[in-house]
Amino acid sequence: MRNISLLTQNIPNILIVDDIPDNLQILGGILDANGYRVREVPTGMLALQVAEKEKPDLILLDIMMPDMNGFEVCRLFKKNKNLNDVPIIFISALNDTNDIVTALKAGGVDYITKPFRHEEVRARVATHINLYRQRKELQLQSIELQKLNAEKDKFFTIIAHDLKSPFNSIVGFSNLLVEQVREKDYEGIEKYAGIILKSSDRALELLKNLMEWARSQTGRIEFNPEYFEMVVVINEIILSFDDIAGQKSIIINKALPPNAPVFADKAMISVVLRNLISNAIKFTMTGGTITISAQEKQGELTVTVSDTGVGISNDRIEKLFRIDESYSTAGTNNERGTGMGLILCKEFIETHGGKIWVESEKGKGSVFNFTVARSMQ
Repeated sequence: MRNISLLTQNIPNILIVDDIPDNLQILGGILDANGYRVREVPTGMLALQVAEKEKPDLILLDIMMPDMNGFEVCRLFKKNKNLNDVPIIFISALNDTNDIVTALKAGGVDYITKPFRHEEVRARVATHINLYRQRKELQLQSIELQKLNAEKDKFFTIIAHDLKSPFNSIVGFSNLLVEQVREKDYEGIEKYAGIILKSSDRALELLKNLMEWARSQTGRIEFNPEYFEMVVVINEIILSFDDIAGQKSIIINKALPPNAPVFADKAMISVVLRNLISNAIKFTMTGGTITISAQEKQGELTVTVSDTGVGISNDRIEKLFRIDESYSTAGTNNERGTGMGLILCKEFIETHGGKIWVESEKGKGSVFNFTVARSMQ
């Protein structure tokens, strides 16, 4: 039933308004034969009521009618904010230039004289329906573009805020170091240098992710899928985090099959894994556990990164992958996230046609999952 409904929605809906039944029958026959959905009404007032309920794609409107003439009906349509964009073609036996000009000034887009010529009616109707639908499509695209631009503006405001913090630390503690060295006062400089290093690492991580995301948005990052062994890539990335995990005495367990070949972009998948494992380490308490597993199901490989960390509240989960809601959160040792790593993960996984999602409970850890195809689709 749903498919039938969608097909019906795609059929142009035309409202014909004429007090003469023969004219309604003739026009209805012409348009029915072309596959349009036609609604016929005899008065202007009824036309307004019907149009409110079944917003048409086009109106064919007679001028000479008993309750109110077509010019008055057209003006009422144009005053109605829900109907003022519907194109109106006047139909009339009147062919005087003044009548045509009055019709166009009232808001009509075209004028067809009686008796009707079938090919002319079909051509004019088709033209204005196409123009109307193209205009509606452009309006929808414009609204969507405005929404995306607003989201990106907000996102870049968040990123600018996140960048400001580490750079303030870098500049502030660098100035302090310079002053102390100048005065040959070396007390605490190792601590200050450590803060500068951590702030620099955070700023660099943010900039790397931001550059990757910007490249993906502008189409400058190429999608190069190939066959590779996922287990090998996972093991390589886990090895790169050994020192960081060791500093918090975090154990990284693996529950991987002997092999798991996939067809994907190796660089993108590596970025996703690095972000998920890095986050798991940040938000897991000292002495905690992280488990990385993979399971094949229905031609897909589901990779899971679970932790025994602090967990995520329900209201936070809803915002994790949204560009307009991104913000960073401090880790268990006050490590700072970049606020955009998961957005990048979502971009890259969706580029593969896969899914990424999270299951979590505050105080009980988090489970991040993503899917990737095992073979070329």
